Amino acid sequence: MAGADVAGAGVAGAGVRGAGVSDVPREEFRRVTLDDPLVEPLLRELTHEYVTRYGPGAHQEMARYPVDAFAEPHGVLLLLLEDGEPVAGGAYKRYDEHTAEVKRMWTHSAHRRRGLARRVLAELERTAAAAGYRRIHLTTGPRQPEAKGLYLAAGYTPLFDVTADLTTGPLPFEKSLPALLPTH
Repeated sequence: MAGADVAGAGVAGAGVRGAGVSDVPREEFRRVTLDDPLVEPLLRELTHEYVTRYGPGAHQEMARYPVDAFAEPHGVLLLLLEDGEPVAGGAYKRYDEHTAEVKRMWTHSAHRRRGLARRVLAELERTAAAAGYRRIHLTTGPRQPEAKGLYLAAGYTPLFDVTADLTTGPLPFEKSLPALLPTH
């Protein structure tokens, strides 16, 4: 399952404060590990969201992967921080030799509808392409229409019938990535 609300790319500086400008947050993408304390709001809210939408069994999804699943060189966990506080995030892990799998897409409930998820998704795509992946795969659930809309709007190809009234099972998507030279 993947949550929703993403956009954009780049690191630090998307809203750097200048002299006398106090209402523009300083933004940065930060690579973290699953056990970093900054990840706690993501895990807490995402778990609550999954349990609310899918029931108590959703706890298993959040505990499904070990800490190193989202660690470099085969994965990454990114947080978008505003003034040092996490407002959105997402991760990918190795799906196969050429494919990254997006997981743990999240936007803090107080910061939704601002295009943050689209920015995180674009940064995950850029990072995965730089790591040598040629494709992204992900799944979301039928009770997350905003996630489905995000992935369709971001150019992902649905691997299911979008006209069907699906109420169970995962909704898989894929997207080809541009070929980039690896950064490491």
